[in-house]
Amino acid sequence: MAENKNLPKRNEMDPKHTWAIEDLYASDDLWQKDYEKIKEMLPKATEYQGRLSKTGDLLYSFLQLSDQISILLEQIYVYANQKYHEDTSNAVYQDLSNKANALSVQVSSALSFATPEILSIPEETIHQFRIENDGLKLYDFFIKDILRLKPHILSAEMEELLADAGEMAEAPDNIYSMFNNADIKFPCIKDETGETIQITHGRYGQLLESNDRRVRREAFEGVYTTYSNYRNTLAAAFSSNVKQEIFFAKARKYASSLEKTLDVANIPVEVYTNLIAAVHENMGLMHRYVSLRKKLLGLDELHMYDLYTPLVQDVKMDIPFEEAKKMVAEGLEPLGESYQKILNEGYTHRWIDVYENENKRSGAYSWGAFGTHPYVLLNYNDTLNNVFTLAHEMGHAIHSYHSDKEQPYIYAGYKIFVAEVASTCNEALLIDYMLKNTEDKKEKAYLINHFLEKFKGTLYRQTMFAEFEMITHKLVEEGETLTADALCKIYHDLNVAYFGEDIVVDSEIDMEWSRIPHFYNAFYVYQYATGYSAAIALSKRILKEGKPAVEDYIHFLSSGSSNYPIEILKAAGVDMSTKEPVNEALTLFAELLDQMEELMK
Repeated sequence: MAENKNLPKRNEMDPKHTWAIEDLYASDDLWQKDYEKIKEMLPKATEYQGRLSKTGDLLYSFLQLSDQISILLEQIYVYANQKYHEDTSNAVYQDLSNKANALSVQVSSALSFATPEILSIPEETIHQFRIENDGLKLYDFFIKDILRLKPHILSAEMEELLADAGEMAEAPDNIYSMFNNADIKFPCIKDETGETIQITHGRYGQLLESNDRRVRREAFEGVYTTYSNYRNTLAAAFSSNVKQEIFFAKARKYASSLEKTLDVANIPVEVYTNLIAAVHENMGLMHRYVSLRKKLLGLDELHMYDLYTPLVQDVKMDIPFEEAKKMVAEGLEPLGESYQKILNEGYTHRWIDVYENENKRSGAYSWGAFGTHPYVLLNYNDTLNNVFTLAHEMGHAIHSYHSDKEQPYIYAGYKIFVAEVASTCNEALLIDYMLKNTEDKKEKAYLINHFLEKFKGTLYRQTMFAEFEMITHKLVEEGETLTADALCKIYHDLNVAYFGEDIVVDSEIDMEWSRIPHFYNAFYVYQYATGYSAAIALSKRILKEGKPAVEDYIHFLSSGSSNYPIEILKAAGVDMSTKEPVNEALTLFAELLDQMEELMK
C-alpha cells in the first residue's frame, strides 16, 4: 500500500502506450488557429439574429454554420482538456483548458438567440422552408425537438441572460470540486504492514478492500470524520447547488427540477420513479446479499466498512495489459466480426492512454471529438477491475465510433441516458465469457462476487443516490432548508432501508452524501442504474438470440441522438418506460446469489 514515488514523467512514457492525440491536432499552433477561427466565426453567426424566420435558405445557412462552429469547438475543447489530463501540472495546458472552457461559454451565449427565433416561426412556414430548401430535411428531428420544448423556451433576451448566468451557476460545483480535489486532506493510518500512509481519494477504495479489518475501519473513520469537520460548509454548497437547479427549472416553467432535467432527453418522470419503485420491490435481494456477506466474512457484526473487502480470499489475478486486451476481445466475440475489427483498430491505432504517469488525471473515461476516432484514458495496473474498465471504456468508444460514422454531426452525440448501456453490456458479456471458461471453484466464486458487487454498486447504490436527490430537491421545492443535520438524517435512513437489518449502519456513513461529486450534476446518477438494467437485458438477448439481436444492438450503437433515448432502446428490444428491464436485471442478481451460496457451502 506504500505510495509509488517513482511514477514516470509524461515525457518518459513509451509512445505506444499513449493515445494518438496528434490525430486531433498535430501541434498547439494548429489548435490556436482553430481557436481564433471560432472567434472569427461568432460575429458571422450573430449576423443571422432576427433573420431566421425570413427564408429557408437563411435558416439552413445558419444551422450549417452553427454545426461548423460546434464541431471546431468540440475539437479544441477535447484536445485542450485531454492534454491537460496527461499532466495536470502543465501550465500550458491548464491555460488552454481554461481558454477552451471560456470559449464554450461565449459560443453558448452567441448562439442562444437561435432557439427562441426558431420557435417564433409558425410551423406552416417551417414546412414551406423545407420545400424551398431540401437541406433543411436533415434538421427535421432537431427542429421537432425544439418545438417540443416550446413551453420552456424564453425570449431571446432571457435566453441570453440564462446562458450568461450559466458560468455563475457552476459556482457550487466549482467550489465543491476545489475543496474535494485540492483542499481536503485526510489523516494518516497504519496499513497492513504497519507502514504509515496518508489516506487519499485514490487509496480509499483499496483500503476498504483490505483484509485487515482495522485498516478498513480506520480508513472509513478517517475519511468521514474529515468530511464531518466541514459538514456545515458542505451542506451549504450542496444546498446552493440544489437551489440553482430549482431556479433554472422555475425560469423555464417546469413543475420540478427533476422534470426539467429529464425533459432534456424527453425522459418521462415515471422512468425515474419506476426505477426506485422496482428496486424497493426487490430490496430483499440486497438484504440477502448483505446477509451472505456477513456469513462469509464470519462476523458477529457487519459494518459499513465491511462492504467492499473481497468475499473470496486467496485468488490473485495479475493480468498484464496485453493479456487484458486478448481477454476483452474473446469476451466480446458474441458481438460479431465487425465489432472485433473496430476493437482491434482501437488497440493498434493508439486510441488508449494506458498507464499512470506523474500528475496524470486519475480514473478512466472515453471521450473524443466528431471527425476523429474516440480516445480512452486508463490508469491500468494489472487488476481484474482494470480488465473490466478496459471493456467498459471501449464499449463507450465503439458506441461513439458507430454514432459518429453513421450520423451527421447534429445527431452524432448520444444522450447520457443511453451512455452507460454499451459499456455495461461489454462488462456483462465479458463476465459471462470468464465464468464459462473457468473450472476453478474459487476463481468462479471470485468472478461471481465481482459481478454481485457491480449490481450492488450500480443498480442498488446509484438508485439510493437517485432517491436521495429526489428527496432533497423536493424538500427545497417545498420550502424546507437543507441543513447538515437534515441531509445526514435522510442519508442514514436510506442506508437502513437499502442495506437491511444484518448490518450496522455506522453514524459516519451519514456524511457520505458530501463526498459524491455527481450530486453536483443533478439527477445524473439514476442513469447508471437504468443503463445497467438495459445493458443486462441486451446482453442476455445477444447471448440467447445471436445475430438478430446483434444487428439490433449495432443499430442502437449507430443511432446517436437521431431519436429519443427511450425509442432507440425500444428498437433494440428494451422498454425502459416499464419496470421490466430492472426486474429482469435483478432476476440475474438473484441467480448469481444462488450460485454464490452454492459455491461457498
